[in-house]
Amino acid sequence: MSSIICTVFSLALFASAQQLASDQGVYGPSLELVHIYNDEFPTGIAVSSTGRIFSNYPPALDANNTKYTVAELTSYSTETPYPNAEINSPPGGSINYTTVPATGADYQNYLIGVQSVVIDSEDRFWILDTGRALTPNGTQVPASYGGPKLIGVNLSNDTIFQTIIFPTIVAYSDSYLNDIRFDLRPSLTPSGLGVAYITDSSTEGRNGLITVDLGTGASWRHLDNTPQGEAVYSIPGPGLPASYLSFGADGIALSADGENLYWTSVGSRYLHAIPTACLRDDDSSPFSEIMAQNSVVSVGQKGSSDGLETDSNGLIYVGSFEDNAIKTFNPATGLTSVFVRDPRIGWTDTMSVARDGFLYFTENQLWRTPSFYPGTDRRVRPFALFRVKVPGGGTKVVLK
Repeated sequence: MSSIICTVFSLALFASAQQLASDQGVYGPSLELVHIYNDEFPTGIAVSSTGRIFSNYPPALDANNTKYTVAELTSYSTETPYPNAEINSPPGGSINYTTVPATGADYQNYLIGVQSVVIDSEDRFWILDTGRALTPNGTQVPASYGGPKLIGVNLSNDTIFQTIIFPTIVAYSDSYLNDIRFDLRPSLTPSGLGVAYITDSSTEGRNGLITVDLGTGASWRHLDNTPQGEAVYSIPGPGLPASYLSFGADGIALSADGENLYWTSVGSRYLHAIPTACLRDDDSSPFSEIMAQNSVVSVGQKGSSDGLETDSNGLIYVGSFEDNAIKTFNPATGLTSVFVRDPRIGWTDTMSVARDGFLYFTENQLWRTPSFYPGTDRRVRPFALFRVKVPGGGTKVVLK
């Protein structure tokens, strides 16, 4: 018996001396914590060529986002309304309670509910306004004409140089303009000023993709009711049974050469792609929508994610909240791989590759909001902005 005990004890000592396989929860390059959000709930992130950093705070996702809907991050933990406090303070607020039912305010010269901010290849700052907000009881009011818009800001003097108001046949009252990417190559349009591509992630209406001619201000839709999956569970309301998350087209990214657009739905594990030429063909042709629908391809599964981003090497970055990770999809090989993993990564909302060679991304705990747990807010402040070095010397995609 003693010999058996000695043998077991020796094996235990031998095993403890070995490096056993284990999950340490981290993989890839180290994260840098750039900013903490102690106050309002963020989604978007944009970084200029000079290192200025901006975020947005949609009142359509958090009724407490009332102080400002766009801000510049001025220190590790402070923010200031951008481009100024006045434009972030629509008279009477973001909601018009004189209509029945209440609607989003129709101010064209004020910010109502911004979901995304992006800096283009000319280092200009763009603001995508949904025109929507939440009432205190959690009802997302429909937009009014004048609310959904795209605003361009000159970072050299912090002044607005362009405002594009979306017509109601492009941005419906129940649309939710989610994210945007820019291609400024002169050859794309007669004006030579480039285009923008937008995802409409409406959970109530017809989600799809929107194209904007930045020279004329014209805009049009394609792929209404784009493919959705059934990957993410949610509870649609108090006392209601669990269902699937109904977010439509959400994350968006352009290929490094601008020839293809990638997008995904939060409620889908699949990454979709379409040639951008199909989206630039406006809806005046009876065949443009048919051609667009027939040109959509699924490039494979990437897991459950929100925002997307591209680097100059052509890698497509996708969040992965199931794995506490960010992954990359390589269009050249068709492979999806883990790029970085860290316990601090949860719901990666928005990503932005900057000219400094870093991938910036917001972590906002969206899955803990009352939209997933009706009546219960499980978020724990502060929210966070991280950055991580892009592999292979990659940097921001420049299309101009």
